Amino acid sequence: MAGFGWKLHGDGRHLNPGEVVRPGERLTWGRTIALGAQHVVSMIGACFVAPVLMGLDPSLALMASGVATVLFLVMTRGRIPSYLGSSLSFVGVSAVIAGQGGNAGTLTGAMLVVGAALAGCGIVIHILGARVIHAVLPPVVTGAVVMLIGFNLAPVTASVYWPQDQWTALATMLFTGLALVVLRGFWSRIAIFLGLVFGYVLSWVLDRTAGMIHSANGAGKVTDHWRIDFSGVEKAHWIGLPDFHAPNFSASAILVALPVLVALVAENAGHVKAVGEMTGDPLEDKMGMAIVADGTATVLSTAVGGPATTTYAENIGVMAATRVYSTAAYSAAAAFAVLFGLCPKFGAVVAAIPGGVLGGITVILYGMIGLLGAQIWIRNGVDFTVPLNLIPAAAGIIIAIGGVSLKFTEHFELSGIALGTLIVLTGYHSLRWLSRAAGQRRMPLLDAGTSGYDGSADRNDGSADRNDGPAS
Repeated sequence: MAGFGWKLHGDGRHLNPGEVVRPGERLTWGRTIALGAQHVVSMIGACFVAPVLMGLDPSLALMASGVATVLFLVMTRGRIPSYLGSSLSFVGVSAVIAGQGGNAGTLTGAMLVVGAALAGCGIVIHILGARVIHAVLPPVVTGAVVMLIGFNLAPVTASVYWPQDQWTALATMLFTGLALVVLRGFWSRIAIFLGLVFGYVLSWVLDRTAGMIHSANGAGKVTDHWRIDFSGVEKAHWIGLPDFHAPNFSASAILVALPVLVALVAENAGHVKAVGEMTGDPLEDKMGMAIVADGTATVLSTAVGGPATTTYAENIGVMAATRVYSTAAYSAAAAFAVLFGLCPKFGAVVAAIPGGVLGGITVILYGMIGLLGAQIWIRNGVDFTVPLNLIPAAAGIIIAIGGVSLKFTEHFELSGIALGTLIVLTGYHSLRWLSRAAGQRRMPLLDAGTSGYDGSADRNDGSADRNDGPAS
């Protein structure tokens, strides 16, 4: 079975020009362990940022990511070298659930259900083939859902994190942006992590030079307080188990979380395709199983109080830079993550990150998540002069960002991300069916002033069948 009886590549020490280390191969164990450590450094920033933003235990998140990665490698039979870290897709969901009065158990319960649904989708895709993804979730729909999930987070930054320390938030934002633009190679892939470290150190310096700050604290109360509270770090042990908790289930929380399923399916599919292209091994036949594995890992993680998991692009970048696709390196990374999870003091240091620092990071991070939706549209040539593409996406995004709600009964309503996703998904497929049934061709809704920058306005006839699905 590939990946679990790793064959030594060459002498295990050198790679000739053009050579790669395939998933079922490895370098010497010393080099393999070092590569595993590099994978941990690459993923650790996003892996602990996600649970911090969602109010979950970062130590548990790291431990869960290690276990989830091993499970993923086993279920995909070692053919797909990927690391499963904490998913950032649920950050917006966590804020909505907290606003509804939910706690960490409510959040993990909702994520568990989404994980089970993701595994179910993976089974369907494994049976019917990857083409079902393109049929149900064309790029116009996927891009809109990813965009509304990201931009729905803007109020969290503006009202929760940024006001806690606006100047540290601004400095952290500027440093992180500079790091993302200027740094190259490995350092560029951990720019978010570097931004967190910069903001943390700046807050520590300001506490000792400028004293307390008069601003809103984490609870939203304006008071004099230190930027960093190390009381939890002092109490934490060096070795111990993280804080486990059982999930609980709320119908309203589950409805808020379910739209993320669209983003997770698209994210997994994209990562599997990327890895397949890099390794030269077509993985279409494993796409369904990869999604099943991610869903199963999410169920396992959230069942004990951890975050949802997802394949990490950061680690795909490390493979591209090193040309080492060995799953042995990922096994080593998973072992490191579990060991980090057994250090509560490390988790306490992470949990003490000041709100102002998170404000600076999330301004960029949430915006990047939203603009990934636009990237999906651009890469697939989605044409918004076509009414079928324009109307569902426009309506769904505004509903989600604006927090529009639709009340059905006294105790049940849909709003924000959930309602926006429902509008995009059902609206697109309904309008597509109706436009074909009517057999009508309509003129573009956007005039040349907004759609003709590339000189293409005169070529658009507004056909509802053009560029409303995957690009060929």
